[in-house]
Amino acid sequence: MFQFLKQSSQGRGAWLLMALTALILEAVALYFQHVMQLQPCVMCIYERVALLGILGAALLGAIAPKTPLRWLAILLWIYSAWQGLQLAWDHTMMQLYPSPFNTCEFFVQFPAWLPLNDWLPSVFQALGDCSMKQWEFLTLDMPQWLIGIFAAYLLVSILVLVSQFFRTQGRF
Repeated sequence: MFQFLKQSSQGRGAWLLMALTALILEAVALYFQHVMQLQPCVMCIYERVALLGILGAALLGAIAPKTPLRWLAILLWIYSAWQGLQLAWDHTMMQLYPSPFNTCEFFVQFPAWLPLNDWLPSVFQALGDCSMKQWEFLTLDMPQWLIGIFAAYLLVSILVLVSQFFRTQGRF
């Protein structure tokens, strides 16, 4: 399994597949926002940015998968998946156990050098309430689904990282 993961990480196909999955999830988020008229909250926007980090890692890995750039892509993938998992967990706790003492911020706060909410307000403007459940599928709401999605990304990323230390066997 580790040899397969290492070989896959050294080709563009797996990286492009990961980019496609992240792009589809971003498109679904925009569909929920602009077509279904669900208002994203601050945590939703931060989770969306974590997903963009995974998309960026996938594109970075696809650029030159047989170079050390692959290591940077794997590390960005792990970091983004971990941050996304933490955000989704915190968001889920806010929804399951609402409290006036456990709320999210009123406005998104991006660094001054990357004001995404000013550049693309239709994508990164938060107008919703973090503790409000707006959508549910199979008894799970959106942050609960994101826990599973980010956990899957994290698990695979760690397996791919571990696989980098295994030797690939040549075929005769």
